[in-house]
Amino acid sequence: MAITSSVPGSVATDSLTHIELTEDFAAHNYHPLRVVISHGEGAWVTDVEGRRYLDCLAGYSALNFGHGHPRLLARAHEQLDRLTLTSRAFYNDQLGPFSRDLADLTGKEMILPMNTGAEAVETAIKVARKWGYLVKGVPENQANIIAMEGNFHGRTTTIVSFSTDSVATAGYAPYTPGFRLVPFGDMAALEAAIDHSTVAVLLEPIQGESGVIIPPEGYLQQVRSLCNRTEVLMVADEIQSGLARTGRTFACDHEDVVPDVYILGKALGGGLYPVSAIAADGDILSVITPGTHGSTFGGNPLAAAIGREVVAMLAEGEFQARAQTLGEVLATGLEPLIGDGIDDVRSRGLWAGVDINPDLTTGRHFCEELMKRGILAKEAHGQTVRLAPPLVATVEDLDLLLEAFRDAVASLS
Repeated sequence: MAITSSVPGSVATDSLTHIELTEDFAAHNYHPLRVVISHGEGAWVTDVEGRRYLDCLAGYSALNFGHGHPRLLARAHEQLDRLTLTSRAFYNDQLGPFSRDLADLTGKEMILPMNTGAEAVETAIKVARKWGYLVKGVPENQANIIAMEGNFHGRTTTIVSFSTDSVATAGYAPYTPGFRLVPFGDMAALEAAIDHSTVAVLLEPIQGESGVIIPPEGYLQQVRSLCNRTEVLMVADEIQSGLARTGRTFACDHEDVVPDVYILGKALGGGLYPVSAIAADGDILSVITPGTHGSTFGGNPLAAAIGREVVAMLAEGEFQARAQTLGEVLATGLEPLIGDGIDDVRSRGLWAGVDINPDLTTGRHFCEELMKRGILAKEAHGQTVRLAPPLVATVEDLDLLLEAFRDAVASLS
C-alpha cells in the first residue's frame, strides 16, 4: 500500500503549499488530515504527489457511488450542455421526472427539493411546525419537536440549538426555542416528553456523527407506534444512513418502518452536486404554499438530472446488495480485534464505528496511522473511527483496509 511519505508524519512540498494556502485564506472550521487530494476514481483518491489512498469516509456517505461514477458523470455532462438553472420562477423539464421518481423510491406522494442536508432538515422542521398548526391544531407559537441526544442534523443556528455537541453550540446563543431532547433509544423518556403540542419526533435511524450508534432492536417500530398514537410526525433524517449505505435503501427499512417524512441528502447528489429533499405525503407537504418556503437553486435542472440518475441506480438494488455483502466482510474482519486495542465495533451495512481503546491512542492519531498505510478515515468524538467506504469498493479493497487496521493496532500496542 502507498504511504504519504517516506518519513512518518512529514508532508511533501506541494502538499505543504496547498495546506498553507488553505490555512492562510480559508476559515478554520475543519481540522483535516494532512493530505491534499487532487484526483478520485471509484473508491480511490490520489494526492498532489501521486500517492493513492482508499477513501473510507466517502464524503460522509455523499460518495456512496464512488468518485466520478461513469453513469452520473455522463448524465451530468449531458445536462450541463443543455440547462443548469432556471430558478423555481419557471418550470423546467427535469424537476417533474425527478420528483416523481424520488417519490416512488420513498413510497411518498411528494417531495420538496433543496440543496444541502442542513437545508433539508430546516425544511422538515418548518413543515412539521406548520403541519402542527394547520392540521393538528396546536396553538400558535407552542409547537415543540423532540430530538435525540447525540444527534447531528447540521450546523445552522436553529439546528445547533438542539445539539448536545458543545463544540457545535458554544458561542451561538440565543438558541432557537421549541425543541426537547431525550436519550437516543430510550422509549420511556420519549413517551414522557410528548404532549399535546408536540408536532414531530426528529431522529437519525442510526446516529452517524456520534460514531455509528445503532438503537436497540425494535426501537424504530416503537417510535412509529408512539407517533401514530399521539398524532405526531415521525421524521427520519436519512442523510447519512439512507440511499443504500446500510444495505437497505433506508436504514428505517431494517425494521420495516416508514416515517412520515424522509430527510435525504448527500448521496442524492452522487458526490457531484449538492442535492437534498424531504419526502412526505400530500396531507403533510400541502401546508407549503407559494412564497412560504423556497430556494433559488433547489430543484434546479442539473441537480434534478443527477438526482434522478441516482434514484434510477438505487431502484436496481445493486448498491444495497453490495453494502450488505461488503459490510459482512468488514464486520467479520474487525470483530476479532475487539479486546486487542479495539473496545467495540458497531456496523450496519458498509458503515462501521470502531472504538479505539484510549490506552492505545486517540481516534485522531489512529486515523493518521491509517493514512500512513494508504487508508483515509475520520474520527468521531475522540475515540471512534468511522468507516464508510464507497459502495463500489471491492473485497480486495476491504482486505487492504483490514490489513492496515491490524497493522496500525499492532504498531501502537
